[in-house]
Amino acid sequence: MAGERVHRIAHETEIAAPAGVVYGLIADAASWPLLLPPVVHVELLDFEPREERIRAWATVGGAVLSWISRRVLDPERRRIGFRCDPAPAAVGTVRGDWQVEERGPHACRLVLRHEYGPPPGPPGEAARRALHSAGAAVVESLRQLAERWTELDRLVLSFEDEIRVKGPPELVHDALYRVDEWPGEVPHVVRTELSEEEPGVQRVAMDVRGADGVVRPTESVRVCFPHAGRLVHKQTRTTPAVAARIGEWQVLPDTRGVLVVCRQTVLVRAEEAGAFPGEAGTRGRLRGQFGREALDVLDFVRHRAENAVAVIHLS
Repeated sequence: MAGERVHRIAHETEIAAPAGVVYGLIADAASWPLLLPPVVHVELLDFEPREERIRAWATVGGAVLSWISRRVLDPERRRIGFRCDPAPAAVGTVRGDWQVEERGPHACRLVLRHEYGPPPGPPGEAARRALHSAGAAVVESLRQLAERWTELDRLVLSFEDEIRVKGPPELVHDALYRVDEWPGEVPHVVRTELSEEEPGVQRVAMDVRGADGVVRPTESVRVCFPHAGRLVHKQTRTTPAVAARIGEWQVLPDTRGVLVVCRQTVLVRAEEAGAFPGEAGTRGRLRGQFGREALDVLDFVRHRAENAVAVIHLS
């Protein structure tokens, strides 16, 4: 940061959880979209035992930003250093570190430090406020999650649904991409409002009708990788029982056509996890609801792609 005015921000908190648990949550960047509210998606670009390069998408100051970060992991010292290279233009140069300090068998102190050289004037001040707010939210989220570390297996639900389509993968991906065309075609989708400030990054407000007939608002960010046949998403406004919901649509062509897979992972709110006992409990209820929604979309995708192929053949 030679020649730049350097600003420093630090956030810290005491956590009633083992230091190793807290370090593990920070080291596992792939789990951040589920665990940390601002983070939408993380792609692992390069990996070595002590160093990795990731690309992350996150909501910062009301915008969806993306950056590449180089991270150096030191599990013995429970320290992770990072440098954004390149950093988002709106933020400027960013580097910092995570430090977990053991306070006892089930207690530790977590510190997140940022150093950054923001652009001058109002954009720099906005960047400072956004980083401060996002850092505070991330540290608090980690504290809450770490202190429930013995419950995480009970609170996390992962599942997938799939369908086979007799059509080209391009048509399948197109049907998934055009979420603004889902109302009236996908049974549970009542309304969508789509904005795409940059190609492939979508913000979607969607009104969804549940099995009980009640229409509830949701909001999501979707990141599209058309050449890889992937579309990842995270709900940023969830239904009441859900703390976080992430997923991925994957289009897999093979000799028999196309296999379309919907993978979802849900973090159930702790206070809701035991609200409905037995097999029809909260986990089972959410699996049924979200599975039906996924199959609604998969049926629509198959119908759209196969009908388009039939029209092409007839013409």
